[in-house]
Amino acid sequence: MLTAPKKIAVINDISGYGRCALTVALPIISAMGLQCCPVPTSIFSNHTAYPTFFFDDYTDRMPSYIAKWKELGFTFDGILTGFLGSAAQIDIVEQFFREFGNTGAKIIIDPIMGDHGTTYATYTPEMCERMKQLITHADLITPNLTEACILTDTSYREHFSRKELTEIIIKLAKRCHGSIVISGIDAGSYLCNAIYEPGCEILWQKRKRVAAERCGTGDVFSSILAAEAVQNKPLLPAVKKASAFVSRCLAETSQCSTDKNEGVYFEPLLRFL
Repeated sequence: MLTAPKKIAVINDISGYGRCALTVALPIISAMGLQCCPVPTSIFSNHTAYPTFFFDDYTDRMPSYIAKWKELGFTFDGILTGFLGSAAQIDIVEQFFREFGNTGAKIIIDPIMGDHGTTYATYTPEMCERMKQLITHADLITPNLTEACILTDTSYREHFSRKELTEIIIKLAKRCHGSIVISGIDAGSYLCNAIYEPGCEILWQKRKRVAAERCGTGDVFSSILAAEAVQNKPLLPAVKKASAFVSRCLAETSQCSTDKNEGVYFEPLLRFL
């Protein structure tokens, strides 16, 4: 007998052009056999790496939108958060966790705050402090190295030793009591993911670089991990699966002449998930 798909509430922005955020999460989570239930934080015509874009902030609408879910008694097996545009949105998400995360829903936080040592322009010091509080609710967080440094008040640099990375993870683990995956650590011709689960030793998963960076790969990675987590799949194989899929998407996309802002061509590869 068929069972109903598990449901993941995904709190993120919608970008009509350029593969990122909800336009990545929705097809990937669906292809993995789960129902993706979007909570839009804002609407973009295209993402902000392009020189111009339309933007509509949904902060004021989010409480009313979420209130209807509460009124109807909806429940979720997982909650995934992505880019949050203000301290007010972080507060709304924390309230969402209290209202919908108390029935066993897995909470996965991708703390999208910055990259390459730089905090995104929209991220204020107040928001950074609020994110440090938000991750205390998480069963899994997926920061990149920049975000891990911000969350632990560590001065960023491009390369850390494994001992130093271990110290960063230990600091994160004191704040976030769930699992941790620090993604995309530069290791020369390789990219490394550091994987920590409470009570276990840190694991290091490497994959050879196959192409230049592109927009939206972090959203692909976190969407796969969220779908696997909600299905109670082990973390290390989930990270390997997500990493392999991102690499395959990058390799396929690199064969096409296209603007890097368009992200990766994952659509023809969804069947492999």
